[in-house]
Amino acid sequence: MLLLTAFGAQAGSIEPKRAALTPGEDGYTLSAEFALDLGNRLEDAVARGVPLYFNLEFVLERSRKYWVNEHVTTRSLSYRLAYSSLTRQYRLTTGNLHQNFGSLAEALRVVGRIAALPVVDQDAIKAGESYEAAVRLALDRSQLPKPFQVDAITDRALQVDAKVLRWQFVAPAVAP
Repeated sequence: MLLLTAFGAQAGSIEPKRAALTPGEDGYTLSAEFALDLGNRLEDAVARGVPLYFNLEFVLERSRKYWVNEHVTTRSLSYRLAYSSLTRQYRLTTGNLHQNFGSLAEALRVVGRIAALPVVDQDAIKAGESYEAAVRLALDRSQLPKPFQVDAITDRALQVDAKVLRWQFVAPAVAP
């Protein structure tokens, strides 16, 4: 009996691996990588047609010594992941972009890789200033069907731990 409970309630996790801000022509872009593990119960739910929603949140603040940090920008992006039994493919939707994948692992790999996402304008950043950046990718439990929302409160197998990655960012000087 103990063996069944130990393996039955595997919670998922979203672990940030790396993140960086890169200067571009119009501003700064975010590149980040996350390792996603939904856990057995959520993987089964997706395979049965229950859509999952993920939110990417990015916050940039200017550090101040004797006052609270100054908020510079916030950027968020939503993903919808669903399985279509008719086509036997996983469909990932971000805004107007739709992508199909043959496996859940492929779809989760794309959700976990953010490349060149515009997050802040060039004129909002001062060269040489220190900033604190934070990024988080999380499962949006409020978008789950109502029975799952209720179960997610107490059932560890429906919970996905999402950690925040924070780092210091110093804006490079602009070349004349």
